[in-house]
Amino acid sequence: MAFNLFTLIFLIATLIYVVTLLWLNLRQDKAVSKSFNAVPAEFSEKITLEQHQKAAQYTQAKLLVNHFEIIFSTLVLLIWTLGGGLNVLDIFWQEQTTNLLYQGVGFVLGLMIIGGLIDLPFSIYRTFVLESKFGFNKMTGKTFIGDLLKEFLLMLIIGLPLVYAILWLMKEMGDLWWAYVWLVLTGFSLLMFWLYPSYIAPIFNKFKPLDNLELKVKIDSLLIRTGFKSDGVFVMDGSKRSSHGNAYFTGIGKNKRIVFFDTLLKGMEDKEVEAILAHELGHFHHKHIRKLMISSFTISLLGLVLLGYLINQPWFFNGLGVQTMSNHTALILFTLTLPVFSFFIAPISNALSRKHEFEADSFAAKHTNADDLISSLVKLYRDNASTLTPDRLYSAFHYSHPSASIRINHLKASEN
Repeated sequence: MAFNLFTLIFLIATLIYVVTLLWLNLRQDKAVSKSFNAVPAEFSEKITLEQHQKAAQYTQAKLLVNHFEIIFSTLVLLIWTLGGGLNVLDIFWQEQTTNLLYQGVGFVLGLMIIGGLIDLPFSIYRTFVLESKFGFNKMTGKTFIGDLLKEFLLMLIIGLPLVYAILWLMKEMGDLWWAYVWLVLTGFSLLMFWLYPSYIAPIFNKFKPLDNLELKVKIDSLLIRTGFKSDGVFVMDGSKRSSHGNAYFTGIGKNKRIVFFDTLLKGMEDKEVEAILAHELGHFHHKHIRKLMISSFTISLLGLVLLGYLINQPWFFNGLGVQTMSNHTALILFTLTLPVFSFFIAPISNALSRKHEFEADSFAAKHTNADDLISSLVKLYRDNASTLTPDRLYSAFHYSHPSASIRINHLKASEN
């Protein structure tokens, strides 16, 4: 295999990527350790030292696992590319069929299956060792295997036809194939947004209408005040898998749902749940989901335009260790290597996301009570063992939400 200048660029970018990730992890570990023996003053009345230290230990345990994941996944990336792994897989499918589309679909499917098997030990460890150690895991082996089988079937039913359609468009639509692929991916994403609440999510979890009548009255009043129309307010059996709590709304058009984890409702007062919902409605009011979708579709279009250029460049394939230039190898090479080159824009997207969170918090404070939202957030940080003292740079790269102290100080300022 004849490597080239792009090989060197890729190796340097990969080295910078890995070193940066590990350095950020070390900074986070140091920040958590520094405050291990003292609860931050603004939380000392509601979070005990024992709870604070549990959050620190949980954070450090996750960081340790992530150290290994970063190094291991990088080795896997290098084996797939410069190590010739993609070549071996491509040759295997060339020997199975002469149909280029079938070769491509088989290639992508094979890569996804092998990748899933490679990641499986980490998933098992996180679920049954790390999460169990800190009392969060509620998942049984039966549920875990069931989820894997369901995900695999969904990949076959939904994913494979999509891959076939993309490869067919790349083959048949000439130099502007990327525009047709973008239209298909955009339409597919919108369809999934619409289908997910009613048809996909129930495959994995049970949803039942909220049966707390007093809370439902408060929620209905809030929905009227904020002008939000939904398909209903539902409680999800999150406790089937984890004791972590959360809430979200999902869907588009008339098929929108508000969802509370049952684990969240157990530890919250009605007024706190109302404040959490008001925050979620703030995202709707400010059209954050729409803005996120538009930015996502724009970025995907730019990515496809770039791929449209790279797909005809021998140096792109040779530089990454692939012998045969084809649509499916170009698609996979681009997908595998993009995180290495795009990681450093993460602080920009996270900064925008945090801005949205501040806006949603302000909306909640306006329509409910800021103190109730603060109280609910502190309980979420406590019950989910989220660290209260993250490193600033680590947060910039990894946190889509503001850190606890910054977020709560912003809410307190909104009261004045």
